Amino acid sequence: MPPLTCCVDAAAAASDSAAAWSPADSSLLYRVDGWGVPYFTVNSNGNISVRPHGAQTLAHQEIDLLKVVKKASGLKTSYGLGLPLIVRFPDVLKNRLESLQSSFDSAIESQKYNSHYQGVYPVKCNQDKFVVEDIVKFGSGFKFGLEAGSKPELLLAMSSLCSGSPDALLVCNGFKDVEFISLALIAKKLRLNTVIVLEQEEELDIVIEVSKKLGVRPVIGARAKLRTKHSGHFGSTSGEKGKFGLTTSQLLRVVKKLRDYEMLDCLRMLHFHIGSQIPSTDLLADAVDEAAQIYCELVRLGAHMGVIDVGGGLGIDYDGSKSSDSKNSVAYTLQDYASAVVQSVRIVCDSKSVKHPIICSESGRAIVSHHSILVFEAVSNSTSSCNSPEISSFDVEEQLKDEALANYRNLSAAAAKNDYESCLNYAEQLKERRVEQLNYAEQLKERCVEQFKKGSLGMEELAAVDARCELMFKETGFPEPVSTYHVNFSIFTSIPDFWGIGQSFPIIPIHRLTESPKKEAILSDLTCDSDGKIDKFIGGKSSLRLHELGEGGGKGNGGYYLGMFLGGAYEEALGGVHNLFGRPSVVRVSQSDGPQSFAVTDDAVPGASCGDVLRAMNHNPEVMLKTLKARLDEFVGISSGEVIVNELASSFDNMPYLVVDNAAASSSSCNGNNNNDNG
Repeated sequence: MPPLTCCVDAAAAASDSAAAWSPADSSLLYRVDGWGVPYFTVNSNGNISVRPHGAQTLAHQEIDLLKVVKKASGLKTSYGLGLPLIVRFPDVLKNRLESLQSSFDSAIESQKYNSHYQGVYPVKCNQDKFVVEDIVKFGSGFKFGLEAGSKPELLLAMSSLCSGSPDALLVCNGFKDVEFISLALIAKKLRLNTVIVLEQEEELDIVIEVSKKLGVRPVIGARAKLRTKHSGHFGSTSGEKGKFGLTTSQLLRVVKKLRDYEMLDCLRMLHFHIGSQIPSTDLLADAVDEAAQIYCELVRLGAHMGVIDVGGGLGIDYDGSKSSDSKNSVAYTLQDYASAVVQSVRIVCDSKSVKHPIICSESGRAIVSHHSILVFEAVSNSTSSCNSPEISSFDVEEQLKDEALANYRNLSAAAAKNDYESCLNYAEQLKERRVEQLNYAEQLKERCVEQFKKGSLGMEELAAVDARCELMFKETGFPEPVSTYHVNFSIFTSIPDFWGIGQSFPIIPIHRLTESPKKEAILSDLTCDSDGKIDKFIGGKSSLRLHELGEGGGKGNGGYYLGMFLGGAYEEALGGVHNLFGRPSVVRVSQSDGPQSFAVTDDAVPGASCGDVLRAMNHNPEVMLKTLKARLDEFVGISSGEVIVNELASSFDNMPYLVVDNAAASSSSCNGNNNNDNG
């Protein structure tokens, strides 16, 4: 080892021994105590633990996420689910519902509000069968309902609410045609508590006509287009130029038409929505104040109003900053949100002597985001090349000039005498010359590239120059370049909001959190697309600190697992099949009193196979296999082609993601040191 490298390594080792890395250090680095409270923490083994009952979770009820992943994805288990893997925790979902309800109950009691809260879940956030059924089941005790914005969502909601509370609301939003409104009125016939919300003035004519044909007295809501505007991407549907809702003039025309048809008693709900991720309760209160005034005016005009629906917008803290200035955070709690809504409605209604309405909200993101975790594996990384003996023996002094050369010699002499104090002093002086050395190295590389383009320099020489410059940077104290970790999933399928709108999610290792991560990295997915990378992380960072691959790797200990948290809303529904990478496997995990404190339920869903994603694009795998078999018979022969046919057939049944040989991945890492995995 060169003297300078020895000095730097020894100094680092002395620093590490003085302050060993702890789970608390990892929690601070990855902001787990910010975005993760009260559901996620770093346990003493250095793994992420899930706290399924939030703040009420007892120590023995915590669930080690790494153990869940190994049980669900291990090839020798009965589940046999490969990565990437979505792990859902219904207990967390239940706790989110109960926390939202209790926040409104508390605000209603403390402010002496004379009605109640009755929420609905907008199924567009996550239409998965088990998610919707769990919400209906967990929310039935407090009349929690569903919101639908399309015909298939309405059919889903109608079916699901047959098992829910008879008083649960079924709110019908979105653009509507005759069939949509007919379905909503059929739901009313089925004794479901259905409200048809008018998004456009023209929809009222359809409601009147179809309700007469079916002999159903409809319950109608109206979506108001408020002037209050939520700035930023999530507020693009708010304000006077918003996509949805009725203006003041349109609302007045709706009232007149209903009065003319003797149906004004059918108008029962006022709805509004100023966008997702409302950053502050001040903005929320402004919107609710305006909506409550409209509500009271509709009462004055003779409508039999009873419900004010404040829509969605209840945000979550993706980055742990609890700041209204961050597009990935909000500056309030569930209780703050509920109190602001209740207070605004109460004050306006009291000033107008209007009976307090039922308060409804459509808080999908806040309900489902926390309960779902995407787990995926880093399979390789593109870091510094392995130092061959030829490169390691390179004389660094030949590349250094003037004062930098003197500092390097002084530094080497100090290292040879184990004089670490002097070593650090010389190192500080050397850092001052780093910009000069960087410019010199870049000029050298540029000249060599020009020679290579002209054919006067070979590939071997060009590679040697790159490696020697890299070695010089390392030995003169330059920070290592950012590595690219190749991960076994598709951003377009599993985190489409990052690609589409730049939404950042917490992404961290789910284990090895008692070790100090040394690598600054970005993540690159499996797709053949330059956009298939994650290079922006929470906290405004352009890289993520990760551990060396191979440390704790190997066949016996498993791979290097990362988790994407707070992604339970929208990501699964929005994900596509770019490069024909399909949906991940899904497993549901409940807290239990067994030795591992959890149980994997029997309704695990394997990820989409190659055949599944091909069918989604109108291909027929059976016909494709038949075509390939005929080709084999023609060019290979029936007898020798049988093995190949079987392999082709199994490929159609397998997931399109990589099957990782962790032993091979570990041995291919140049810097692996075989430390034990903490899982």
